[in-house]
Amino acid sequence: MSRVALVMSGIAGGVALLALICQPVRQALVFSYNCFLQPLGKTKNQAERLDRFYEHQAGVYDATRTGLLRGRKTMLKLCAAEMRQLREKEPHRKLVWADIGGGTGWNIEQMDKFFPVAEFDQIYLIDLCEPLLKVARERFKRLGYKNVQALCQNAKDFTLPGLDPEQKVDLFTCSYSISMIPPFYAVLDRINEFLDPKVGVFGVADFYVSSSESTSDQLTLVGGSIMRRCHWLNSWFWRHWFALDHIELHPARRDYLEHKFGTLKCFNGRNNFVIPYLVQIPYYVWLGVSRQRDTSNAATAFEVEAGNHVIVPPSFPDVARERLSQSKTNNMSTEGAIERLKGDSSMQWPQSSFHYQKKLWRLPFVDDRFSDMFRTWIYGFTWEDPYVDMEHLDLGPSDSILCITSAGDNALHYAATAKPHRIHAVDMNPCQGHLLELKLASIATLDYATFWSMFGEGKIDNFPDLLDQRISPLLSSHAYQFWKSNNKSFERAFYFRGYSGHALRLAKAAFNLMGAKKDVVAMCTTKDLAEQKRIWDTKVRKTIINETLIRVFLSNPAFLWNALGVPINQFDIFKNEGCSVEQFAVDTLDPIPARSLMSTDNYHYRLCLMGNYSHESCPLYLKEDAFNALKADNAKALDCFRLHTDAIVSVLRGMQDASLTRAILMDHMDWFNPVEDSVPMPSLDAARNEEDKSVADLDREVVELARVICKGGAVFWRSAAKHPWYSQRFEKAGFRVAPIHIRETGKPIDNVNMYASFYKAVRM
Repeated sequence: MSRVALVMSGIAGGVALLALICQPVRQALVFSYNCFLQPLGKTKNQAERLDRFYEHQAGVYDATRTGLLRGRKTMLKLCAAEMRQLREKEPHRKLVWADIGGGTGWNIEQMDKFFPVAEFDQIYLIDLCEPLLKVARERFKRLGYKNVQALCQNAKDFTLPGLDPEQKVDLFTCSYSISMIPPFYAVLDRINEFLDPKVGVFGVADFYVSSSESTSDQLTLVGGSIMRRCHWLNSWFWRHWFALDHIELHPARRDYLEHKFGTLKCFNGRNNFVIPYLVQIPYYVWLGVSRQRDTSNAATAFEVEAGNHVIVPPSFPDVARERLSQSKTNNMSTEGAIERLKGDSSMQWPQSSFHYQKKLWRLPFVDDRFSDMFRTWIYGFTWEDPYVDMEHLDLGPSDSILCITSAGDNALHYAATAKPHRIHAVDMNPCQGHLLELKLASIATLDYATFWSMFGEGKIDNFPDLLDQRISPLLSSHAYQFWKSNNKSFERAFYFRGYSGHALRLAKAAFNLMGAKKDVVAMCTTKDLAEQKRIWDTKVRKTIINETLIRVFLSNPAFLWNALGVPINQFDIFKNEGCSVEQFAVDTLDPIPARSLMSTDNYHYRLCLMGNYSHESCPLYLKEDAFNALKADNAKALDCFRLHTDAIVSVLRGMQDASLTRAILMDHMDWFNPVEDSVPMPSLDAARNEEDKSVADLDREVVELARVICKGGAVFWRSAAKHPWYSQRFEKAGFRVAPIHIRETGKPIDNVNMYASFYKAVRM
């Protein structure tokens, strides 16, 4: 190649590179000028103002809004997931979608990646700006979309040409348009007229600011409070900044949206625009439904089956009324409660986001009530042996059992083996409920291989997409918010997260420091029980049971609570029996290696040592046969679950007399302050009188258990003490108490062996 050719080639390359560099710079300059500097002059109306504003930037609109208009893809994925479920339920339905304020048609092209545009019979793009609609029409022509109409209309009185008079719209979307439409009340009312009341979904992504008037109850009604509130300065600044471009962020816009429609999902985010962590624009993603959607099944589930006060709509169906009339709630006939609610118009609207769930697993709760106590889950796995539970629970299809949620592993074990009528899973930590909800929804929506990656291996690459596109329709809004905010939980090692993950990381660090990593792997993979015991005795034991570890960590109340979930009362309960921390560790751990193989049976310790499960050594719900049984017939086996987020005593107070046959309370009662045996048991009225400080918290719970457990039913518990003091409180309340197992040195009572005893109290 000649020197001239080389020079010319270099010049051409430089020009091409300059063009590539200059294109985004040019786009940014066009965006900045038209948004912040361009004089609009006087305009006659909204349409003319929009045309002038976008006339010279329509061509770069999509390229310059990617970083600014966050949440649009999330909204479309959530809508696609809802449409996918609707299509599966009604394969021949003619789907209709209307995108209000859709501008350039970007939403419609993006939706094709998540749900085929061809699946819609008709799509309408409504916008008032001709320059943007011109871009949209060119886009649809290029993509070959024949079922899309781009219409220049005012959104407050839009029409949908070609739509049958009796037909309704299955999907509405508003992507950063509600804040730009002056008559937004009229627009939302118009959408409500066209939205299908039975199956229709409305998706929104937009900027917002919060008001100081928001309350916890209101936030619960609209789907959760995670990141909902904005700092007052943040709210003031963004509201006035966007007002310069005629974008109105008054809280009334979002408030009216969530009042007019029932909430399915919502997520509150921050757009780290231009300067991350400094410039944070609040935005939200929201999915809703018509308030006319039938929620009588939710009212039945929440009122009759769980004893919660709920709002019953005036059009309560007769069939649901008949079901309700068979039960009593809070000493009032349910029929009477319905009539009272119907006559009180102030109690009819609005219903909470929980009422619109497809699966009625999660009961309503106020998440702010526990947000200061629990930031995340404590237990990523359940630390009790369910096989021993099943030997003594004698569960069957007619039983109703109350258990502590924890990570949900044991509750799923009961569902897979006994298929009880009802499983009430109770936990004060809402994050434990979020975790069990995620497992329930994942079983119902994912295939086994994907589910195994999440909870067997504890890691999966595409969890955020799975959450939005597959799992979200079956999650409560509160649970969705939590997992959307924690969508990196499955990137590496799920079981190393949460408070219990601290203990697992500490153990891993200790094994690495002591050079026992290979020995741990060998102990967890050998198929020879004698070899497993030998490795424990000679290699691994000294890493865990040593004076330094016990003194620094296992005798430290702060570590015991934050890493192991052991409160000070439980720490004291075995020390008061004369057992040292070191002896408790010896009695717990030494017998395990000789009892069962970690490679095939003892999945509890395999997880702690390896950080994941194997197909041979895992909880029952992770076995393929059990997974398929739980998933069968639209996950019918999971319909027995009711997840309560509250104290056990509060849940019991809402239940009917003799409505439970079993309750298994793990080690929960170790946490209470001891009560002298000489103190008489309180009456039911006294136990419910919160102002009576002479009544011990444990006694309040025992009195309620005595009322709710049917005769012949039983309460089970484990304890760090061999002879827990509260056994006598049960005897005074009318139970016959007897130990099932009391641990002796060298003799394990189950595959965990963490507790010194296992008790059963039968209601006489």
